[in-house]
Amino acid sequence: MHKTLIGILFSVWLTLCGADSIFAKNRDPKYQKAVSNALEYLAREQRRQGYWEANGGQYRVAMTALAGNALLAEGSTTTRGKYARNIQNAVDYLLEMSQPNGLIGYKNDYHYTYGHGYSMVFLSQVYGEEEDALRREELKKVLIKAVEFCASAQTTRGGWGYVSAKDGNDFDEGSTCITQVQGLRACRNAGIPVDKKIIDRAKKYISDCTTQEGGVQYSIRGGGARPAITAAACAALFNAGEYDSDHLKNMLDYCKKNVWPGGNANRYFGHWHYAHFYYAQVMYRGENKEWDKYIKDIGQQILRKQSASGAWMEGHVGPVYTTAINATILQLDNGYLPIYQK
Repeated sequence: MHKTLIGILFSVWLTLCGADSIFAKNRDPKYQKAVSNALEYLAREQRRQGYWEANGGQYRVAMTALAGNALLAEGSTTTRGKYARNIQNAVDYLLEMSQPNGLIGYKNDYHYTYGHGYSMVFLSQVYGEEEDALRREELKKVLIKAVEFCASAQTTRGGWGYVSAKDGNDFDEGSTCITQVQGLRACRNAGIPVDKKIIDRAKKYISDCTTQEGGVQYSIRGGGARPAITAAACAALFNAGEYDSDHLKNMLDYCKKNVWPGGNANRYFGHWHYAHFYYAQVMYRGENKEWDKYIKDIGQQILRKQSASGAWMEGHVGPVYTTAINATILQLDNGYLPIYQK
């Protein structure tokens, strides 16, 4: 198909998606101002080589994918919009980080599966709108190999660890499992082949990690139910096509008690941003009245903590991480990214 026609069709698609938001359903303009300040902060923090980083120069691949996704959620692409250059540079960096074995990252990063999973999400969203034939083919090759690496990195129990099963002695851990499932789903949505067996094994892993009260444990080996991992697991099951099983309903009930803003969940628990990054996706896919209440409650919490620079400074990972996540949450109902759409 001629690239001009692709561009026209994509513009129409963006218009239709954007119609779902209409200024995020006319929410308080303070939200839009907060997002604008946050994205400007991220644009300033991007390094000349195209990457973002966490505190201490860590997690460059993961931070680049998360920050890039936040910019995509505004409606910009690699060729259009205010942040086109930033997104293009981020894509360039992640393509350079793609290894011959399919890993998007580098082996001496002892948490490389996070970056790999987030990169699959980001690059698959870019791939879906790429107009240049050569660039599109390059993205396709990288994503195909990324899926293959993900499959080979899966543990014998169906989960993933901070590194591949081979590099990590078959260790598994819930939060990294979720990043891989969402990355695989994003690739599949973009037309990249993904073996259903990989997803089925991951769904069983999540089920095996779930306690009777609906909380998902840190690992198949135990570690206790974790609100953040449970919220993320709900989003992963949604991505895997599971919407109304008794197992999922049990998990959602657990999240209602332990993650939903207010009540017992009003405390600032560990990995709060990670939890709401995924729980917001779950709420957005649910009933409109539930989403409206949730985004109002969580939005007020988020806005109160934003600094004058546009960033959110809390948490040990660093402001790029918290800012990218909060900006994405506040932009979910823009409707631009297929992986987050209803």
